[in-house]
Amino acid sequence: MRQKLGLHETLELHELVTFKSLCLTKASLMQGLVTDPILKEIMQNDVTMTSGHLEELKNHLI
Repeated sequence: MRQKLGLHETLELHELVTFKSLCLTKASLMQGLVTDPILKEIMQNDVTMTSGHLEELKNHLI
């Protein structure tokens, strides 16, 4: 059974979701500018991990 979050925790989760969304957007857009294949792979891994983190955070808000 999931515990109900207090207002403070909910607001902090919203802040994290907003921040991670911004990071995801920036990493996704910057990949188009990168020519180094190793750096591009690192950035793709970051996009994949950040997407997973966002899904986890969103699950706590539902």
